[in-house]
Amino acid sequence: MAMLRGRILRRTLEEAKARFNFISNPILTPCASFSTLTSSTSSSASTAASDNVPPQLPPFNYLPKPYNGPSADEILAKRKKFLGPSLFYYYQKPLNIVEGKMQYLYDENGRRYLDAFAGIVTVSCGHCHPEVLNAIVEQNKLLQHATTIYLHHAIADFAEALASKMPGNLKVVYFVNSGSEANELAMLMARLYTGSLGMISLRNAYHGGSSSTIGLTALNTWKYPIPEGEIHHVMNPDPFHGVFGADATRYAKEVHDHIEYGTSGKVAGFIAETIQGVGGAVELAPGYLKQVYDIVRKAGGVCIADEVQTGFGRTGSHYWGFETQGVIPDIVTMAKGIGNGLPLGAVVTTPEIASVMAQKIQFNTYGGNPVCSAGGLAVLRVIDKEKRQAHCANVGSHLIGRLRSLQDKHDIIGDVRGRGLMVGVELVTDRKEKTPAKAETAILFEKMRDFLVDALDYAMSKL
Repeated sequence: MAMLRGRILRRTLEEAKARFNFISNPILTPCASFSTLTSSTSSSASTAASDNVPPQLPPFNYLPKPYNGPSADEILAKRKKFLGPSLFYYYQKPLNIVEGKMQYLYDENGRRYLDAFAGIVTVSCGHCHPEVLNAIVEQNKLLQHATTIYLHHAIADFAEALASKMPGNLKVVYFVNSGSEANELAMLMARLYTGSLGMISLRNAYHGGSSSTIGLTALNTWKYPIPEGEIHHVMNPDPFHGVFGADATRYAKEVHDHIEYGTSGKVAGFIAETIQGVGGAVELAPGYLKQVYDIVRKAGGVCIADEVQTGFGRTGSHYWGFETQGVIPDIVTMAKGIGNGLPLGAVVTTPEIASVMAQKIQFNTYGGNPVCSAGGLAVLRVIDKEKRQAHCANVGSHLIGRLRSLQDKHDIIGDVRGRGLMVGVELVTDRKEKTPAKAETAILFEKMRDFLVDALDYAMSKL
């Protein structure tokens, strides 16, 4: 991976298969591992760039193990033969990643890369963090699997620790295996609790790819033409591209009007990411959620915060993304960073809303299994012990400052946005018209793989 990841919204499957040769909304998004960058690298990298020499990664006291497995070409051939044709890969020549250690990844030749994408915003403590790894290994030695029909302390300990991180009366935890599962369960809760069916989500949102959550998602590259049920997509409060700029009140009024004229007047719920991840690190207009939550609740609905990417301190300023908007949701969904790579997700809600699930049997075979629970609890402890939230704030502030300095130098940088280590850079050919710089982004995306750390300035000088 590279310091900045090309977050690109592909409009057709063909474009995806072309591996970003055609790009519709080019956005470079550094979603760095929580243990990634240090400010000490910046001055040397800047000097190197000015001397027209590619910046180098700082020293790292780790030697990857020799790799004797199949080559990248052999693996790619197997993928094409045995895996689904919908899979795509990054770069003209895809990387064969064989090992990871903290913020770094290693390819088959032992070359080191800064993992600024953190396994799609998943690695929250670093690859193979010793404390997380030890918790997983030790639990594996004792008991790999036991469902909730038996008692086991790991799931109870993990639920208690997770609930302690939540504000208000968000104290009941359901464990699942992914973000899509979490959002699907949250939608089911909302509909059962309110007795209504209509769900509201934002345009440009991503909430999963299952047959149910695909309706909440509002990016056509991720949507198959299937029935989506009672789903309403409202205007995205995007300060950069939105028709109302950063005017949260006007966007909120559009939600009110949509409920008034596009529904029965009653809805089941509203779901939103605080910073849209797949949509390009788009932070919602300040104050938007507070106004919309009030509107939705008056219409009988519940408010769901999708924290799959923004949770667990990634924004730096707050532990949860929704806290940046000064709200407390009725339901919170999470995954990715909760497990540092384990297949783990969760839904946290109030006892009142949770009670509706007791109407029937609600059961998840693998949700909260001993191994994932032990690993998840270790993740929470590492984030606290190593002050990862503060690290995100400090490194993110430095990163955003450097990126904005580059914006002053390069007209192609149309926008620098986000907070903590949830940051996006959008490239344009015309700042006034905000025209996507498609070809340039594709070139830069390839170059960043090789220029490694803090090298955007150098890479741009080579466009």
